[in-house]
Amino acid sequence: MKIDFLYSVIAFVIIFTVVVVVHEFGHFIFAKMHGIKVLEFAIGMGPKIFKFTKGDTTYAIRLLPIGGACIFEGEDALEEEDEETKKQKEENPLESETAATKGSFRNAPVWVRIMVVLAGPIFNIILGFFLAMFIMAFWPTITPQIGEVIADMPAQAAGLQNDDIITKINGERIYLFKEISLHTMAEGNREWEIEYERDGERYTTSLTPQQSDGGYAIGISAKEYYQPEGFSVLKYSAYEVRFWLKTTIKSLEMLVQGKLTKDDMKGPVGVAEIINNTIVETKDEGFFTVFSNMVNIALLLSVNLGVMNLLPVPALDGGRFILLLVEAIIRRPLPQKLEIAIQMTGIILLFGLMAFVLFNDVLNLFVK
Repeated sequence: MKIDFLYSVIAFVIIFTVVVVVHEFGHFIFAKMHGIKVLEFAIGMGPKIFKFTKGDTTYAIRLLPIGGACIFEGEDALEEEDEETKKQKEENPLESETAATKGSFRNAPVWVRIMVVLAGPIFNIILGFFLAMFIMAFWPTITPQIGEVIADMPAQAAGLQNDDIITKINGERIYLFKEISLHTMAEGNREWEIEYERDGERYTTSLTPQQSDGGYAIGISAKEYYQPEGFSVLKYSAYEVRFWLKTTIKSLEMLVQGKLTKDDMKGPVGVAEIINNTIVETKDEGFFTVFSNMVNIALLLSVNLGVMNLLPVPALDGGRFILLLVEAIIRRPLPQKLEIAIQMTGIILLFGLMAFVLFNDVLNLFVK
């Protein structure tokens, strides 16, 4: 058990580090490309345990392997000028303005700042695609072709038959069988309009999922596994990333609607528990199976981090994007005091949520 725990800790650190490094590298590389000075590129949180400086940037590893930061020159309204800088501006206003503008995030064109802010989440989604390529290259997926229609269930009543291929549910394109399960979880209590293919022809029907084992079901099983090859690996990798994007978005919708509870939310401790359980359950199947499962978890986390950071919440990339979008529309920066108030509110809310999720994860460990 001790060796399993050690493997779980190592896997947790590696997965979180990769996902965070890629996110922060997105910010970093776009800032560098457009002449914005990066003061620090840090992995982890807390006190620094290792650092070195190259050029204008300090690269640091911090004690806690959770999170990271890419800190730019003049990044936030929260930064205040020191007395020496104010004095220099008063004595040499033109010279000091030039010095402040060069390499400063706040003085870069608004479209550049928008690109830099969005680059982190976008890089997470790109990472998800490459991780999905590994999964698709070595492991089969399941297409939305029906293997069996179960008697006396909604699918049979709607006229669906074996070998039918479900192509749309409520207007949303379906590429993977597990997307059907996702719709069952998110929209099981409403009527569905289903488009399906039979012998090359398209048909539509409607049904309402039936309550079953505490959830909902329509009464079908998958036909068979499909192993992508060649160009199909790229295509199904995109489908896999699309599935996790949909899953994250629909999960957020369900959380807002009250269909999910606080116990369905997972922070670092909850993710570590999932990693540990996965290793324990799959270790007898060999290293490659365990490794593939870790890649799959990294895929989920990377896409999830990308989407969550795009939420329009102050202190997240999505919140910063909204502020920059407003600046682009009104063609002037927001008042500094207003921006400070918005940022501080977001930081307080974010840390409050992190503390709540951490407490709930730890509580669930002891309750179990």
